[in-house]
Order: sequence, then structure tokens, then C-alpha cells
Amino acid sequence: MSRVLVTGGAGYVGSHACKALAGAGHLPIVFDNLRHGHEWAVRWGPLVKGDIADRACLDAAILEWKPDAVMHFAAFAYVGESVSDPGRYYRNNVAGTLSLLEAMRDHGVDRIVFSSTCATYGIPHIVPIPESHPQQPINPYGAGKLMVERMLTDFAAAHGLRARALRYFNAAGADPQGEIGERHEPETHLIPLALAATDASSPLTIHGNDYDTPDGTCIRDYIHVCDLADAHARVLESMETMPSGFDAYNLGTGRGHSVLEVIAAAELAAGKPVATRIGPRRQGDPAVLVGDASRIRRELGWEPRHSDLGTMIGSAWHWSQHGEQR
Repeated sequence: MSRVLVTGGAGYVGSHACKALAGAGHLPIVFDNLRHGHEWAVRWGPLVKGDIADRACLDAAILEWKPDAVMHFAAFAYVGESVSDPGRYYRNNVAGTLSLLEAMRDHGVDRIVFSSTCATYGIPHIVPIPESHPQQPINPYGAGKLMVERMLTDFAAAHGLRARALRYFNAAGADPQGEIGERHEPETHLIPLALAATDASSPLTIHGNDYDTPDGTCIRDYIHVCDLADAHARVLESMETMPSGFDAYNLGTGRGHSVLEVIAAAELAAGKPVATRIGPRRQGDPAVLVGDASRIRRELGWEPRHSDLGTMIGSAWHWSQHGEQR
């Protein structure tokens, strides 16, 4: 059994990764300040309450648990907020990660899987987007993730770090067993917002219906959070025999769904209509964002097994009705 320090492991994707790690025979040690995470989501290993910017707390956690590797999810993740308050994002997401990498270096922890994002690509000129696509982020959130990828590259060259970044598209759905799921404050993801809008008192705003797409609404690549979690576990295990260095994989399905398609699927899952209104486009929203994840499929045999739209939205609906409410 290997021990894995999971920063941000009480959050949405991080908690599902912890369940996948435990299922593969590893011990996830959650390191989370619980600012956006939830203590009820920590079910498969110990919780260390701490902030990645607190070097003393990181040192103490590593000395106590002696992890073999790190999965790094801890980050602020609201694109709009990153535009209005970039300093907060660079301080937490970039400077905080530097603190983590230096602690790993000083304690001899040499493997890290990093939660990156398709936002590092910016406005795509190739769809589906391959890993080789130029990285030209258009907001501080994406820029900060790209800075961390550069830091991982430099730490690998200087200190022998083995690092992989997973650039994923739109995480969706919830644990099929209903043990954990999505709970954000505020919520910004389309699927939970669409499901919430089955209550007509909270209509869903469709941000533009005049895009160059078949129905006029944006198209995105949605991937089930359990498929993301499985990919993280697979990548971590593949690194045991890999030499030092940095590399990155896309995580997506290679197919997209429009906002209106998501709404229709939400209505089918909930059995009632989604209240909507049309709003203006959001600045910087590409018409289509779809990822090419053929490389991780080819190299690691990963397949998204839960990522058809009906399954994702069905699991999200079940979680919204029966999930943890504390």
C-alpha cells in the first residue's frame, strides 16, 4: 500500500480521487483547509486540516504520514473571480504550490499528479484540442495553472521530480454509490445549476444563444468525475517506473454537448422542466471546447466508462436529492 498526500482531497474531484485511490489499495491522506472542501467527503483515510501556504503544517503532515506521492487539487477555481481578484489566485494557486513543491523536495517525495485544466489552452484553433495545442490562457485562473506546469517542469529538471499534469475539461456527475458528490458555494457548473432550475424560482441563465453551433449555445466536453478519478489513480501508478520529468495528458471524452442538450437531459432526469432565461455572452467563452484524450487512452488504457450524458446527469440528480446535506 502506498501513501498519497491529497491536497484539496475534501473537494469535489479530490474526494472522488481519494475513493479511487482507496479502491486501488492506496491510503489517501487528505490535506485540506476546508475553505471549499467538506469534512463529510473525507471517508477513505485521515484528514489533516491545513493550508498549502503553511509550510510548517505541510512539513508536519509529511513527517507524520511519510507519503510516497502527492495528488495536488488544492486551488481556487472560479474563473470570473480570478479576473476580478488575480492576486488572490496567484497567491493561493501559484505561491501555494511552490510551498508544496519545496516541501516535497526537502522531504524526498518525488511523485506528483497535478490537477490542471483545459483553460491553459485559451481560445482553441484546433478542435478536438490535443496536448500539443499552444497554451495561451485568457484569464488568471488558466495562467496560474500554466505557471504551475512550468514549475513542475523546472523542479523535474533540477530535483528529479516525476510530475504529470492532467488537463481536464468539464467535470460532472457524482459517485454512483451516492457517498460523495458536487457541493459548491457558489455553484457555477452548468449541470447542478440546470438541475436546481427545475425549481422555477431559480431559473438558469443561458449565456448566449447566438454562437456558431447547431443550436446556438456553447458546446463543452463533459467527463464524469469518477472517470477523472480513475485517470488520476492510473497515472499515479504508471509513474512508479517512470524516470524523472514532466508530462501532461488531456482528460475528456472527445465529444461535446450543447447547453440546450444538457438542459434537455436534466429535464429527462428530473422529470420536470428547467426554468431558463437568455442572458448575454460571457467574455472569452469559446463556442466549442472539446478535448482530444486519445493519448492517455493509447498509453495507459484509460477509458471514460461513466461519461455518457444521461449517466452523468442521472448521478448528479440522485446526489442532489439524496446526497450529504450537512
